[in-house]
Amino acid sequence: MNAAISFLSDFGHADEFVGVVHGVIARIAPSVRVLDITHGIGRGDIHGGAMALTRAVQYMPDGVFLAIVDPGVGTDRNAIAARTPVGYFVGPDNGVLAPAVAMVGGADLIVSLEESQFQLPAKGGTFAGRDIFGPAAAVLASDQAEIQDLGPSLDPGSISPLLIPLAEPAGNGAIRGSVLWVDTFGNIQFNVSPEDLDALEIKEGDDVLVSFNMEEFRVAWGATYGDVEEGEAIIHVDSYGQIALAVRGGSADEDFSFGVGDTVLLGRPDGGNRIPLQVAE
Repeated sequence: MNAAISFLSDFGHADEFVGVVHGVIARIAPSVRVLDITHGIGRGDIHGGAMALTRAVQYMPDGVFLAIVDPGVGTDRNAIAARTPVGYFVGPDNGVLAPAVAMVGGADLIVSLEESQFQLPAKGGTFAGRDIFGPAAAVLASDQAEIQDLGPSLDPGSISPLLIPLAEPAGNGAIRGSVLWVDTFGNIQFNVSPEDLDALEIKEGDDVLVSFNMEEFRVAWGATYGDVEEGEAIIHVDSYGQIALAVRGGSADEDFSFGVGDTVLLGRPDGGNRIPLQVAE
């Protein structure tokens, strides 16, 4: 019985790389379906790839998850496959798989992809997606091999983690969070949940004070973009259940100077009027 392969990479579509990996999988396992999550991850952006995979995995069918964001290709980093309750994760051991594997319940077996029988011969070692990861995903999805056949098992403690920072109390009615993700619409997702703001006695309909680098913005917490005027900022719960900052009809990442990994304070305003949105200098 064939399982689907959910495929994510930083390859983009300008070159033939995505198509070649599809072709390798099709030659090995013609009846396996490949679902493209995205190939628009920033070049070598391990954090971005890990976040995208973690967001997507809960909506993809059980099977094989192939994630290739591999700035260390050609080095001594391991190529791995991990067995989890929802199927197999295949990719480089650089942290790109770790958060999604943890979210689905962890791995009970991790192997290093070393068995040459399940690899394509290549003169160079810089296209592991074609030569190592694609073939491994194909044989696992089509039951042509067991995960134990692909190479020796690894100590789970030796696998590279990717730690997602947790929001923490900052005192004075505020919480210290960080930017997890900026999507293509410019919406800014924080590692802050609605429950975190509820603990500060901030609820939907209230204003939230957003502080960053000595700048403060008082922003309405609304249910939908329509709760604010065109061009106005809004705090909302995004489609993944996290607190996010958006601008109705605009792009929050253009109007605010936050970037992925930046620390931001969210808290209760002390009074006064809402601070008008101004483009960051």
